[in-house]
Amino acid sequence: MLFNSIGSFQAKRYVFKSNDRNSMDIQCEVDALLERQKREATPNPKTPSSKRQVDPEFADMINVQEFCKAEEVDEDSVYGVFVSYIEIYNNYIYDLLEEVPFDPIKPKPPQSKLLREDKNHNMYVAGCTEVEVKSTEEAFEVFWRGQKKRRIANTHLNHESSRSHSVFNIKLVQAPLDADGDNVLQEKEQITISQLSLVDLAGSERTNRTKAEGNRLREAELLVSEVVLQSFPPLPSCEILDINDERTLPRLVEALEKRHHLRQMMIDEFHKQSITFKALLQEFDNAVLNKENYVQGKLNEKEKVISGQKSEIERLEKKNKTLEYKVEILEKTTTIYEEDKRHLQQELETQNQKLQRQFSDKRRLEARLQGMVTETTMKWEKECERRVAAKQLEMQNKLWVKDEKLKQLKAIVIEPKTERPERPSRERDREKATQRSVSPSPVPNAPPVRLRHRRSRSAGDRWVDHKPASNLQTETVMQPHVPHAITVSVANEKALAKCEKYMLTHQELASDGEIETKLIKGDVYKTRGGGQSVQFTEIETLKQESPTGRKRRSSTGAPAQPDGTESEWTDVETRCSVAVEMRAGSQLGPGYQHHAQPKRKKP
Repeated sequence: MLFNSIGSFQAKRYVFKSNDRNSMDIQCEVDALLERQKREATPNPKTPSSKRQVDPEFADMINVQEFCKAEEVDEDSVYGVFVSYIEIYNNYIYDLLEEVPFDPIKPKPPQSKLLREDKNHNMYVAGCTEVEVKSTEEAFEVFWRGQKKRRIANTHLNHESSRSHSVFNIKLVQAPLDADGDNVLQEKEQITISQLSLVDLAGSERTNRTKAEGNRLREAELLVSEVVLQSFPPLPSCEILDINDERTLPRLVEALEKRHHLRQMMIDEFHKQSITFKALLQEFDNAVLNKENYVQGKLNEKEKVISGQKSEIERLEKKNKTLEYKVEILEKTTTIYEEDKRHLQQELETQNQKLQRQFSDKRRLEARLQGMVTETTMKWEKECERRVAAKQLEMQNKLWVKDEKLKQLKAIVIEPKTERPERPSRERDREKATQRSVSPSPVPNAPPVRLRHRRSRSAGDRWVDHKPASNLQTETVMQPHVPHAITVSVANEKALAKCEKYMLTHQELASDGEIETKLIKGDVYKTRGGGQSVQFTEIETLKQESPTGRKRRSSTGAPAQPDGTESEWTDVETRCSVAVEMRAGSQLGPGYQHHAQPKRKKP
């Protein structure tokens, strides 16, 4: 009934663990698993196994009835069953489940256990073996093992089983589960323990040998009572029908007197037999006492031997503890050395990684510096070439201006003064300047002037050239040009995704009325959202200015100065006084700008 009721709610083996205080401890799942693995690795005959077949010696004793079970079982708890088996003989308590080596030649008496009282004032046997069982078969296996040990001990130690008691204890342990219903609560106060003791008392073996049990035993008791009653003479009829009847009562009195006499005789016989039995019992007690004295003497001798062996064991245990202490010290020292070794290895690996990183950084820095040196060298070589070409062009233009001035002065001196012509328009000045610029240079072996395109310093990168549709086409010699660029009028994500650089061409009107073109450059970065962003890094400016620093006017419809000394300037001066030079000192890099020589006043 017990295992039918709690079969599906049993805790795993070794979750409950008995202690020496008549209570239970709870182990966590990890500790219970480790102990199960340990016990499986080293099989212990004391621990029953549900995988083994039932011993045929007691297989016929097991009669499991599945319908026999308790109805109300707390499903929010787990259960465990522990059994123990003890024998009481001459006020000594022996553990029938204790595993001790047995010597058939010189059998040693088992060690007696002590009877103690726990904190709840319950009596228990200290140090008694409690075996956890998971089924009816396991419980019978443990019980039968104790029975065989009891018979063997009684045979070799001359114990009279009729004078010994045996107690088979069944202990049921219950503990609640946690809120999740997965683990057992680790609170000892929540444990509930119930115990059932099956006792075989001394002197009850006669009925056991006759197999008189149940109704048959009760029938035997009734028969004994009837035999005693039948030994008395029967009583006469006690019915009085006539008031003058004088025979019935005397006969009844006579029968009762006979019964009383017979009873007195039986009492005397019983006293005689009891005296004889007491004498026999006294003789038996004397024999038992002599035997006990003999056994006690033998036990004393054995105890002396055991005491000597205990002393030797204590000495060996002390020596063993000393060696264990030394081993523990050596293990701690080894652990310290291993820890130091591990720390040193980790430090060595850290240093190696640091050196590798430093070496990698050094190589990257060397490569970067090499690239910067190469790039700077190329940049300054180009800058030097540009400055030399600009200087040559400047010198040629100066010589040309001087030559033209001399020619004009010669013409003024030689030719008569004529009516001042109308000032040409700006477009015609440009056409004339262009025609004169393509005329042969007065300087021999001068290099030809060619249109120069401004290139980005990061020519190796892919650019997005953003030129809004509202921009005007300028007629400056210097024009921005980026090779392999994607030219767009409106910035879009598709173009930015294909390039690493971005350039916006922005035009605005300067204070002198001229168009100023700014090239705003930046780097394209990918964002976390999958898009692109532009971070502006520098600005280059392209501007056209008047040679005199003032706004240039068109000669068409311009009124003449009344004093005849108007501050006009010729197309020759305009064409020859303009030079190209580099603007230095800017943190944003080299920029290009038109500069004009200021016009000198006429004498």
